[in-house]
Parts: sequence; structure tokens; C-alpha cells
Amino acid sequence: MKVTLIQNTPNPEKIIAAAAKLCYSDSSCENIMNGLTDEKTNNFIKMLADLGHESPVEHVTFTFGIEGVSRTLLAQITRHRLASFSVQSQRYVKKDNFIFITPPSISSNPEIEKMYIKSMNDSFTAYNIIADNLSKKYYNEYLEAGINEKQAKSKAEKKAIEDARFVLPNACETKMVVTMNVRSLMNFFKLRCCKRAQWEIRALAMEMYKLCIKTAPLLFINSGPSCVCGNCSEGKMSCGMSAQVKEEFDKIKEKAKNR
Repeated sequence: MKVTLIQNTPNPEKIIAAAAKLCYSDSSCENIMNGLTDEKTNNFIKMLADLGHESPVEHVTFTFGIEGVSRTLLAQITRHRLASFSVQSQRYVKKDNFIFITPPSISSNPEIEKMYIKSMNDSFTAYNIIADNLSKKYYNEYLEAGINEKQAKSKAEKKAIEDARFVLPNACETKMVVTMNVRSLMNFFKLRCCKRAQWEIRALAMEMYKLCIKTAPLLFINSGPSCVCGNCSEGKMSCGMSAQVKEEFDKIKEKAKNR
């Protein structure tokens, strides 16, 4: 897995402070940024956190590049609807270089891993056979329809992999660009940094969290799973490891402060 912070709103904490300033003072939009010192900016951010006033943080966005994750993860992350996603298409990109994600529980067991790898390779073999046969079929059809050879070949391959991809497993690697505003990110971290989250999306959420708190430490200082920000929200389904999780996040926050 590789997670990159591609871009974020410049001066994120100051932008949020400016939005809060408009809410709580008789300021005009024209001079809303005037007089926002670091101290005043920090005070506004802390005030919003104390009040639970979250709408101003929606004005700031973070855009991530994500690679080396599975289609299983894609199905989970797109449940976070207040986000923008651009995902590498299996409809238009032929999987000549088949990369798949292996869960740690499988890679730690040689016998199971052997079976798993065989299953992946069988899927990829079937994918290529289906794609090649469909491509030949469509190629001839396009030629008969009067399309030139170059266009016929391109159109046939694209149409072929559109259906051949159905045999590819959820383990198949994908890439995506994801943009979220800070409010959505905080909700994402609350749910997906939790120990009870599925292992792959928790690993992703942790990497995203580290990038965010490094960029805007004050803004994300109180974000994380519910047990870090208060009490565990999982009830009887709690992992029972809140102390360890708090310690894990304290180390991340301390590291961010010292950069």
C-alpha cells in the first residue's frame, strides 16, 4: 500500500478560522482574513472543537493518491459518500500485469497461501483467455462493419475486457485518487481507525491520518477512533483495547508535534 497526500487546501487552519470568524463576528467577506494571527487562528480552531461546530471545517479538503489496495477496499471506502473518487477502470485498463493483495492471515500460512496464489493465477489465466477470444470475435465483427484494422483492434479489446473483468477477484489491485473535506475525514478516521475496522481499510485510514496530522496538527489533534476522542462507541462489540489504541495515537500526535 502506498498513500500520498497529493494536495490540500493551503493554510487549512486559517481558512477554517476565517469561516468561523464570519459566523461569530460582524466581519465582511472582503476582509475576513485580516488580523488572523497564528494565536487567533488557534483560538478559533479550539473554540470550534469545544463547541462541536463542525461545518466550518468543510471548507478545507485533502486529496490523496492511493495505490496497492484491493477492490475489496474500494467497495468499503466508497460507502463514505461525502468524498470524490477517481478509480483506475478495469473496463478500459487491461490487466496485463496482474497484481493482487494478500491478507496477512493468508500470507502467514504457507499451505493456504499456496492455494490462494493458485486461485489468483487461475483467475488471471481465465481473464486472458476470455479477453483474447472475445477480442477476436469483436475484431472480426468490426472489420465486417467496415471499420479499419487499427480502430477495430482498439475497439475490440476495450469491449472484450469489459466482460472479461467479471472473473477478476476482489483481491485485484487498484489505484485511486480520493478527495475529502475535513469533516468527512474526521468521520472516516472515527470509523476506520477503529481496531474493529477491517484490516486493510484501517491500514489505509492510519496512513491518511498520519499525513493529515503532519500537515495540520491542530486541526486533527482530536480526531481518530471514538475511544481516542472520548468513550468507545462500539458497546458490547468493543475490541477491549482502548488503552493500547490511545497509546498508539498519542505517539503519532507527539511525533507530529515534534516535526
